[in-house]
Amino acid sequence: MTLFEIVGLYVALNLLLHIFLMLQVGNQRMKSKVSLGDGGDATLLGKIRAQGNFVENAPKVLIALIVMASLSASPLALHIVGAGFTIGRLFHAHGITRPGHAGKGRTIGAILTVVTIVYAAVYILLRIFTG
Repeated sequence: MTLFEIVGLYVALNLLLHIFLMLQVGNQRMKSKVSLGDGGDATLLGKIRAQGNFVENAPKVLIALIVMASLSASPLALHIVGAGFTIGRLFHAHGITRPGHAGKGRTIGAILTVVTIVYAAVYILLRIFTG
């Protein structure tokens, strides 16, 4: 795989994850008969936040992958960021949609997401300043 094919892989996987999260919200809205907001439904709130948190983080990480590829990052570095973020978002979405929103997956996913973002930022800075 070329560097941009690796980026494309993680972009595609995250696009599919986003659709899945959107469908989860839509399905819960139909079950709860809530068209706007969460209507006090804790399950719907968890699904809304899973999607919202994904949307808040995904663009930054996917842009970081593009920047890394444009700086000729190693394929391993791209896979670390791409897979780390994607797996982290899956864990987070699973955990936050559990009753009480305190599943271990939420914590694991949040940590994995932060570690992935920090790794990408440091990698980009090192590529820029050390060649």
